[in-house]
Amino acid sequence: MGKYYEHIPGSLISWINTQKIFWVATAPLSETGHVNISPKGFERTMHVVLDEESEDGQPLEAAEADEDLLKKATSSHVWYEDMTGSGVETISHLRENGRITIMFTAFEGPPMIVRLFGTGKVYEFGTPEYDALLPAEKRQPGSRAVIWIDVHKVGSSCGYSIPFFTYKGPRMRLHRFFINKEQQDFDFSCQQLESSSSISDSSSSMVVVPSQVSTTPSAKSPELPDSQGMKNYWRLKNLKSQDGLPGLLFAYTSPKALGDWRGRGISFKPDDESIPTPSESKTSGRSLVAIFASEKVVADVGKVLVGFGAGVLVTGMFARLWAK
Repeated sequence: MGKYYEHIPGSLISWINTQKIFWVATAPLSETGHVNISPKGFERTMHVVLDEESEDGQPLEAAEADEDLLKKATSSHVWYEDMTGSGVETISHLRENGRITIMFTAFEGPPMIVRLFGTGKVYEFGTPEYDALLPAEKRQPGSRAVIWIDVHKVGSSCGYSIPFFTYKGPRMRLHRFFINKEQQDFDFSCQQLESSSSISDSSSSMVVVPSQVSTTPSAKSPELPDSQGMKNYWRLKNLKSQDGLPGLLFAYTSPKALGDWRGRGISFKPDDESIPTPSESKTSGRSLVAIFASEKVVADVGKVLVGFGAGVLVTGMFARLWAK
């Protein structure tokens, strides 16, 4: 049976925290605009913000064990780290009307579907709100914004028809792609700083040593080729939705440094994108048809064995009579 709540109850908070994928739905106001649904799935991107008081109105004690705390807690806010893509529909729709729905679905354990209905805000890379929620040490490669949702309604339903899936692992192709883009921005900014410091060196008797070159490079120079750099990618791909609504407004011009991932020794291995062969798929589990057919197969095998045994007995009897 479906249930509705005015906030996220404690019984659903821990369940949401264990989900590996969620879907984000938004739409423009125009009747001819495109409704958008985006799947999200990177680990550590979804965050549930606990209310200061428990469901019975008592203040929450931070010292309590996590599970006990979550059982008593409620939440009216969630946020997630929005990773860069070739489109910018969610951000554009939120700028226009703020409407958003997030859906979670159980693929293992008891069935469950949970929808969070709310109003969303966009905090782009380089804004104070983004920096407060995602400091440099927590930000992931390709991160372009924080999507903050004020939840005003929560719905749960059965999900009885949703199939089971086994979680294999995170897909890191996007991380690998954008870690290179961000490194291009960082390296080029460092080159510009070194170049400007050399010019200052030659025009002055004083030696100018650029401070914090490795951690605070300036913003992207327009001389960086369009095919390179994260901020160029944002400028070329993320300024408008497919219906022409404004997308990113600040991130691509932000003077804030993007990550020096090479300097931090961070890299990602290629994904295993192989598809199981039909024989591997068959051995991994029985299909619905196989389950229904199993009893019939057993019965048919039994009949064959009985018939074979009877044939052996009859043949043996005839062989003895013939010998006599």
